[in-house]
Amino acid sequence: MKRTLGAIAAAATIALSLSACGGGNTSAEAKGEINYWLWDANQLPAYQQCADDFTKANPDIKVKITQRGWDDYWSTLTNGFVGGTAPDVFTNHLGRYGELAENKQLLPIDEAVEKDNVDLAAYNEGLADLWVGQDGKRYGLPKDWDTIALFYNKAMLANAGISEEQMKNLTWNPQDGGTYEKIIAHLTVDKNGKRGDEAGFDKNNVAVYGLGLNGGGDSSGQTEWSYFTNTTGWSHTDKNPWGTHYNYDDPKFQASVDWFAGLVKKGYMPKLETTVGASMADTFAAGKSAINAHGSWMIGQYTGYKNVKVGIAPTPAGPEGTRASMFNGLADSIWAGTKNPAASVKWVEYLASAACQDVVASKAVVFPALKASSDKAAAAFKAKNVDVTAFTEHVKDKSTFLYPITDNTAKVKGIMEPAMDAVVSGKAPASSLTQANEQVNSLFK
Repeated sequence: MKRTLGAIAAAATIALSLSACGGGNTSAEAKGEINYWLWDANQLPAYQQCADDFTKANPDIKVKITQRGWDDYWSTLTNGFVGGTAPDVFTNHLGRYGELAENKQLLPIDEAVEKDNVDLAAYNEGLADLWVGQDGKRYGLPKDWDTIALFYNKAMLANAGISEEQMKNLTWNPQDGGTYEKIIAHLTVDKNGKRGDEAGFDKNNVAVYGLGLNGGGDSSGQTEWSYFTNTTGWSHTDKNPWGTHYNYDDPKFQASVDWFAGLVKKGYMPKLETTVGASMADTFAAGKSAINAHGSWMIGQYTGYKNVKVGIAPTPAGPEGTRASMFNGLADSIWAGTKNPAASVKWVEYLASAACQDVVASKAVVFPALKASSDKAAAAFKAKNVDVTAFTEHVKDKSTFLYPITDNTAKVKGIMEPAMDAVVSGKAPASSLTQANEQVNSLFK
């Protein structure tokens, strides 16, 4: 079942009823130092300020923040669970928490949330419910939400004679790529100045790719392919959340992925091997790609590059006439093995309060989970002359779908990452995903 969270825009307006110190009468034992981990360096300054403010209001509690890159973050966290060195509190992901909860690595916080009168209705609609596991217990309080859109280089579009209005009304289909592929082809330029749709274009010597590549997309394709595969009526799983059957063997999905891999063959998108270890955003800033599909958490980075004027467009409408943009929401969770649960709960509640989320909003980096704070973030982006409506529009027009939440996520990724890489790199046909899908679904038997 493809779950749409477009209603997120119609959130409640009641403010979260937490005190400035972040959580009411949690416990007299709330003291000591707690370790908090996050992976996004762009958000570190905001959360350091939250930590400083929290300690001022709670002098008996110190917060030590550690920021690690995405891959290192999860591998170190996993090792920490096993070795007993995991942080007390950490930023959690929808694609990870089901498995962590199943393995008893997360501390349920239902009693504290009820005791401290946390108003779950104050969050954007649907966010709070995402962090209730299959066992009915709550494993986190929402911190932010994100969608996917298209960042583009305004100067490159102008030089190619492509209007921003065209970018706002792109279409796509798996047969010929629609106007999306036409624009990608026209924005691609080889080292001799020939465009991808011109005679004599040299696909083996490309100076500027029409579309950047972030990787093969592993099991979710969040920023790589999900925004078009999910316009065909296809969905990752049989239901979401807590599906037990993946659909990578669906002909509609394989046709979409075949089109995606075809962009590499045509020279419109970089080869997968050239992207390993590279930052797609930095490559864009260096003028190597004209369009990048990426998440709203990257707004600050893309718009922060000097000498690059950036526009943002919604994803293309698919063969059924509708757009699709993956919706994801992060939360802060507590490690089940924490030696300081009282202080950890108080910190989690503070992170989920307006006192912290307004700070995050003011930095114009992400959209906080609280409706009021999310609106403040939009205003902060506007004050920086950054138009973020492409991201919020997906929410308002109900063209979002939920990040796949299932058990066995690490194992599913372990199977699908090399399988997708093989297809995108041209080493295997899209039909090879049928075998990978069988391996994935055997995990749920």
